Amino acid sequence: MNNRRDFIKTSALATAGVGMAASMPLAMNSCIGANEKLVCGLIGAKGMGFADLQAFLGQKNTECAAIADVDENVLNQRIADVEKIQGTKPKGFKDFRQLLEEPGIDVIIIGTPDHWHTIPFVYAAQEGKHIYCEKPLANSIEEINIMERAAARYGTVAQIGQWQRSDKHWQDAVEFVHSGALGKIRTVRAWSYQGWMKSIPVKPDGPVPEGVDYDFWLGPAKARPFNPNRFHFNFRWYWDYAGGMMTDWGVHIIDYALFGMKSKAPKSVMSMGGKFAYPEDGAETPDTQQALYDFGDYTMLWDHGIGIDGGYYGRSHGVGFVGNNGTLVVDKGG
Repeated sequence: MNNRRDFIKTSALATAGVGMAASMPLAMNSCIGANEKLVCGLIGAKGMGFADLQAFLGQKNTECAAIADVDENVLNQRIADVEKIQGTKPKGFKDFRQLLEEPGIDVIIIGTPDHWHTIPFVYAAQEGKHIYCEKPLANSIEEINIMERAAARYGTVAQIGQWQRSDKHWQDAVEFVHSGALGKIRTVRAWSYQGWMKSIPVKPDGPVPEGVDYDFWLGPAKARPFNPNRFHFNFRWYWDYAGGMMTDWGVHIIDYALFGMKSKAPKSVMSMGGKFAYPEDGAETPDTQQALYDFGDYTMLWDHGIGIDGGYYGRSHGVGFVGNNGTLVVDKGG
């Protein structure tokens, strides 16, 4: 077990060159021997958590030993799904702390809503597990500082769900920017206009669905009556749990803007926006927002709009590096 975990750490650090490795597939491909299995447990299994697990199980010599989810309906479905994929049934738990007590698990995948990232992350690190955590890493700088301290203290290799870091065309774009061919870069534009994301209709509070431990789902968030708008996918549009479009799509796109410019923190930032398109709907986070970052010798703009397509350079999302010699634009398509 120790050799296997050392192998993970060595491979992941070599892949990324830093403590936070670039992506799951890169780190997993070469981290185990031909006759060893890398065993994972999944916490939060409905959406991206299960997508992450499928990517994990797509690698050689991998196995899912256990799944935890506060929704029994999701839990039972994912147990059945994983049994079809790997031929063996993982254990199921509604409380992730029971999953962390299971012996033989090497890696924990955290696919919970954003407000539930920090606590499982720290507990998993304390148990000596390596961690793949969905983005955004957390909801506050304070939470992220806690997670980084835990990873450092317990020797955990932590990878965050920035899947675009594995896409070659994104890497090629950054390499081109770093080459200097664009000349002096004066501004960087990052944006996301999402026509698929429609207005959230107002819904009344109601009974907790059968099989859901709603109190545990709320966890560190404020106690509120159950409302279907705040549950599962739509949690991301409420401040108690997430940060809206900026911490959903923006995490990916702003990451690449910073990567291209080799920047970490701006000198200052200002932001404005609000619920301008759908002021009376059920969401809380802005449907329209701009943020302007001052890095001293260049500026970066973030701009998002929900419910409409369009955007800069005829693309619904992307990054535009504006230099004296030309502009390079990159998005998920190329």
